[in-house]
Amino acid sequence: MATRSSLLRRCAGLIRRGVILLLVGVVRLYQYGISPLMGPRCRFWPSCSQYTVEALQAHGVCRGSWLALRRISRCHPWHEGGVDPVPPPRDRRD
Repeated sequence: MATRSSLLRRCAGLIRRGVILLLVGVVRLYQYGISPLMGPRCRFWPSCSQYTVEALQAHGVCRGSWLALRRISRCHPWHEGGVDPVPPPRDRRD
């Protein structure tokens, strides 16, 4: 029989995954709907939108969003760009 705390953890995990899927869906709409109209402009590999998807999937909503915002803030004409992969997830200590 499942305890109350295990049910709450399971619900929190489902909500977390749902929010990640929602955010990834918004980025995918941009990738397939808006980005093709603007042409290739990203100075990084992977592109900023792909980096955002990977960061959200690897790190979750908070850290993934933070990494994506940092990356987008570096995407300007005075930055040389280049290869910038998503950092690996940190080990969680429980």
